[in-house]
This record gives sequence, C-alpha cells and structure tokens, in this order.
Amino acid sequence: MPADWVIIYTTNQVFEADMVKEMLANNEIESVSMNKQDSSYHFGEIEIYVSTSDAFKAAQLISELKGE
Repeated sequence: MPADWVIIYTTNQVFEADMVKEMLANNEIESVSMNKQDSSYHFGEIEIYVSTSDAFKAAQLISELKGE
C-alpha cells in the first residue's frame, strides 16, 4: 500500500466494512481494507484505507452514511 494512504474507518463488523467500501466505490473513491481480525474468534478490527487526497470526501460520505 502506498505511503500516502490513511485509515479512514475501523470496525469489527465485516458487513459494515463491506458497506463502507461499496459506498466509497459508488462515489469513485478507491479504498483498501485490511482485516486484522483473528480468524478463529473474530475479535479485532477491519481497517479501511483511502488516499490522502480522497480522505476528506470519504470522511464526509461516511458521516452521512452513519447519520452524523
């Protein structure tokens, strides 16, 4: 992953990470997710990264999605 990418969202729910990634893709924002959950017990976080140039727009879209 390039050095100019930042974490824009974290969750412990796979469906929530997928929903955020799909919403970003629908708005032409490239994202990458990194699943850091334990494969057996499913604790840990899923991190979603975007480029720094897309971070502000991505944060706004995520806030709208969450109703904030």
